[in-house]
Amino acid sequence: MPTTSTAPTERATPQDRVRQVTVLAGAVIAIAAAAIGSGAFGGQPVEDAAGGALSATGTPLAPDGPAFSIWSVIYTGLAVFAVVQALPRQATDRRLRAISWWVLASMLLNAAWIGVVQLGSVGGGLVVIVALLAVLATMFVKLLRIAHTRTAPSLVTDVTVGLYLGWVSVATLANAAAFLSVAGVGELGLGATTWSVVLVAAAAALAVAYAAYGRRRASLVIPIGLAMSWGLLWIGLGRTTGPLVDEAVATAAFIASGVALLAPVVATLVARRR
Repeated sequence: MPTTSTAPTERATPQDRVRQVTVLAGAVIAIAAAAIGSGAFGGQPVEDAAGGALSATGTPLAPDGPAFSIWSVIYTGLAVFAVVQALPRQATDRRLRAISWWVLASMLLNAAWIGVVQLGSVGGGLVVIVALLAVLATMFVKLLRIAHTRTAPSLVTDVTVGLYLGWVSVATLANAAAFLSVAGVGELGLGATTWSVVLVAAAAALAVAYAAYGRRRASLVIPIGLAMSWGLLWIGLGRTTGPLVDEAVATAAFIASGVALLAPVVATLVARRR
């Protein structure tokens, strides 16, 4: 892992203060909007929106219900990040300067995704979640290129962004499968099972790619692997019971979950030995 930066003390600028206040206020609004839109306070749950296209039984790639409990961890991390980046002593932190606006953008996109899906547009939701994934991938690259600064903000940022990116990577595949189903494109000549296995394998390959690219930053890639493993595990579990039992997809998802879990561990250990 790169060493912690020991750059000389720098004076905060008005732009730093504006950024801190805006990101904190925006985070409160975005997290509240996401919670309300997801049905946390009695409204329509996301899984019931759009005719149930994104429910646990909507497609063979839909994670089972308990998988979505990871959002409580991600939202907690985002809330902690928002508070930490707003502290006076963090105003000149180089990593926070580079990433805070991107984190706010990701939270607003997440709230927008919930809103679009609640309006019944699975295709619109796919467009938004792909944009969210692109923002998170950009954050991933930026964080890898900037050395850690203070321990607390660096770890809060890495772990939160890692979990967020890992989960959204799996959720994007599920959203894509839901869109194809709603669009009535059929099984594209291969059948739902084959296509689901192909996409699960793609998720495993993506987990390996994340691990290989970020192998020198364990605090970032291990959370990515954990979140992807969690999502893929619940896809597998969801295909072992209920109306969409599919042994082939379940087996592929369990294997992919193991790959996602082990890839960052192996990659970081190999990097350290070298």
